[in-house]
Amino acid sequence: MKIAVIGTGYVGLVTGTCFAEVGIDVTCIDIDQRKIDNLRQGILPIYEPGLEEMVTRNVQKGRLIFSTDLAEAVQDCDAAFIAVGTPPGEDGSADLKYVLAVARGIGEHLSDYCVIVTKSTVPVGTAAKVQAEIERAISRRGAAIEFDVASNPEFLKEGAAIDDFLKPDRIVVGIASDRAEEVMRRLYKPFLLNGHPIIFMDIPSAEMTKYAANAMLATKISFMNDVANLCEIMGADVNMVRRGIGSDARIGTKFIYPGIGYGGSCFPKDVKALIKTAQDNGYDMQVLRAVENVNEQQKQVLFNKVSHHFGGDLRGLKIAIWGLSFKPKTDDMREAPSLVIVEKLLGAGCIVSAYDPVAMPEARHSLGDSITYAKDPFAALIDADALLIVTEWPEFRAPNFEVVGRLMKQKVIFDGRNIYDVKELEEEGFLYHCIGIRSRHEEPAAVASTGR
Repeated sequence: MKIAVIGTGYVGLVTGTCFAEVGIDVTCIDIDQRKIDNLRQGILPIYEPGLEEMVTRNVQKGRLIFSTDLAEAVQDCDAAFIAVGTPPGEDGSADLKYVLAVARGIGEHLSDYCVIVTKSTVPVGTAAKVQAEIERAISRRGAAIEFDVASNPEFLKEGAAIDDFLKPDRIVVGIASDRAEEVMRRLYKPFLLNGHPIIFMDIPSAEMTKYAANAMLATKISFMNDVANLCEIMGADVNMVRRGIGSDARIGTKFIYPGIGYGGSCFPKDVKALIKTAQDNGYDMQVLRAVENVNEQQKQVLFNKVSHHFGGDLRGLKIAIWGLSFKPKTDDMREAPSLVIVEKLLGAGCIVSAYDPVAMPEARHSLGDSITYAKDPFAALIDADALLIVTEWPEFRAPNFEVVGRLMKQKVIFDGRNIYDVKELEEEGFLYHCIGIRSRHEEPAAVASTGR
């Protein structure tokens, strides 16, 4: 089979590469010539474990081609995947201008039957707009070309995207014809042979499934963070509570770890988009509005703890930060809690020194030179008054605390991801603050100051 994938961002590049990995001929298209030139040389625009090696392997085998020529890519292809960005507008709605521009381009060049697949996360009703855009473009040419539109939302976790694509929990496909179903079933046959389920449904249901899934996961995170804050106030241990409720099969252990809020490219914008979709249709998603509010406030919890510990006066203090990306195994800085924390620290007069294994170049786009970027974790600690754990990268889990304490001016750690043991840190002579567990030296006011 032959497919085109339009858009070489996170979703498009992973999708195209993984299809090539199972033997499908793939052309990945982008309008950015520099990005295409880099991809041809094996230089990727994103960091994802294992992706660079897979791209190189499939390019060498001739199964994966990078191009800016949409017209050539859609000739004689079985399916064309639209995988361009859908950035949130100021009102939270998804901006479809890139999706519809691609649809228009496909309609201008399509020569034979093809299934046009929306892979981007798009609101319910987008497939109908894509179909109308393609029909108009074909009509302007005076042509009569059959095509189908399908919805095939992605469920990729950054940092584990390749496994998620090659070994999916489920493959969701929205179709409106038997012919489209046949094409999509053949396309995903290599995955079905390994027992991974494919679920066919109508197109609006497929579009809604993606938003509903992300909104549910975001809800679990915000709920657990709310519980964690109450645990601190009441003197309970959120880790014990998490174990207690996670053993219930109806709840499970995933996405109930307390922390400093969710970020990234999916949860924030998808929650906003679903709220806006409901609003546009006369319905108020009250639970999701609360989820979003909790998450925004949770990003300030670590700063509030720092401020409370130092008596509200942070001027001139040096703060070390470990981790900038919104989660490990990615360089994605979109909606990262670190951005809120750094902004608050700088606004309070702090000097910030940060280290992240892969995200520092990306962080510069948002933070510029307002902070110092350390060459390694320990370099960030020199003369620091406090260390903040913001992203739970594996290399931060077991540092030499004797060295950590020797480098720091004050032995104070604020752990936004609960990766350390309270007793161990206190035995090492540190003052240790985490999420959802009140330290012996901490008053409930440190949590209550979130302003809720």
